[in-house]
Amino acid sequence: MPAATRDAFGETIVRVGQDDRIVVLTGDLRDSTRTEDFAEKYPDRFIECGIAESNMLGIASGLAMSDKIPWACSFSCFVTGRFETVRLSVAYQEANVRIVGTHTGIGVGEDGYSQMSLEDIAMIRALPNVAVINPADAAEATGAVEYLIEHQGPAFLRLTRQKVDDVNGSGYRFEFGKAVQLRDGNDVAFVATGATVAEAVKAADILKERDGITARVLNVHTIQPLDEEAVLGAASDCGALVTVEDHSVRGGLGGAVAEVLAQRDGDARLHIIGVRTFGESGTSEELYEKHGLAGERVAETTRSFLAEIA
Repeated sequence: MPAATRDAFGETIVRVGQDDRIVVLTGDLRDSTRTEDFAEKYPDRFIECGIAESNMLGIASGLAMSDKIPWACSFSCFVTGRFETVRLSVAYQEANVRIVGTHTGIGVGEDGYSQMSLEDIAMIRALPNVAVINPADAAEATGAVEYLIEHQGPAFLRLTRQKVDDVNGSGYRFEFGKAVQLRDGNDVAFVATGATVAEAVKAADILKERDGITARVLNVHTIQPLDEEAVLGAASDCGALVTVEDHSVRGGLGGAVAEVLAQRDGDARLHIIGVRTFGESGTSEELYEKHGLAGERVAETTRSFLAEIA
């Protein structure tokens, strides 16, 4: 059943909150980050920091140094926008902080660009020791939260405001750093992350039904560290890759895949689908259509890409 990944986070953090090492912090956004239930159930381990994200990150770092597992939660554009504090207080200190960024990409919708994080993956991926996890659906978000309780080192969890379709089947188990193959194919490989994984699946189905093109679909929930072997395997088998992400085309998943291909397989062809401008106001559906992230548009772009390289 479609659900926002922030909702799955909120439900899961309450369930695992019996672990008294867990502390949740937010910047005057307990409702939006779905941390209000945790605050009600565990008030002694909830810290309202106000609109002061740098301070929140500093507190979280101190808590991590005191053997707590702090979850610093805000809109992704606000919390990763305090990059200097993330860099020095969290990453450089090897602090066991979980940075939770909600309201990611143009999927935020009508609130417009000031609330959209289209650069967050690029910024955090530049830090060598911070894990970057971008779940595709509720089950994956749940698994990621459960995993992050025992993960060692700083991590960034990127969550959606809008509801996203389920892409993982029953019995799904989250495996950190391992891409999930959702469709098999040899003509092209979609390498997608987060909310756009469902759109890549739709595109693969469209291409198979209308054009006889078989598309492999890789769900890359962990962008750092990237599952390089899965990417290289798709490159070897398909020869053409299309990355799909609700993020800038610069520095996100597409950039990570390009780096791997450039260093280890220069023969595969790559096309990056993402956002090429600033964001704007509109419904999630309207913006995905306009910026080429909707399944039909992804299929259309891929069709043209394959014709071009044939």
